[in-house]
Amino acid sequence: MSISIIAAIGQNRELGINNQLIWNIPSDLKFFRKITSGHTVIMGRKTFESIGKVLPKRRNIVITRNKNLQIEGVEIFNDINQALDFCKEDVFIIGGQMIYTQLIDIVDKLYLTEIEETCNADAYFPYFNKNNWNKKILSSNFENNIFYTHVLYTRK
Repeated sequence: MSISIIAAIGQNRELGINNQLIWNIPSDLKFFRKITSGHTVIMGRKTFESIGKVLPKRRNIVITRNKNLQIEGVEIFNDINQALDFCKEDVFIIGGQMIYTQLIDIVDKLYLTEIEETCNADAYFPYFNKNNWNKKILSSNFENNIFYTHVLYTRK
């Protein structure tokens, strides 16, 4: 089983504000869909609420402290390690900040959209030492006046 993180981050590792993504980049959402389709996605409850629906063509797992939460079409776990133990297939961690922080030290790959901007945020991607990762640029793009690069980091 491989564990990957996928996220879009600003120059200061900004992820979002008020439980929403910061940037509107339709091509990046297509990239996200292409990379995660057919796989298991694991997210925190707040991330699920910000998306507002079950992601199609993916097994959806939500991590929450709420032991009574039930969402149709979603598997609920109260512990991230229990959820990972339950998965036998490759998984993508799709947010948010707390889930990324809990798993950054054990994931195999990081699919990061590195956005060449800074802005106000209240959620940040955790620091990771880039010296411990191999970096491969997948593509560079410019859309909606935003320059960004899709990068795949694999753990050395």
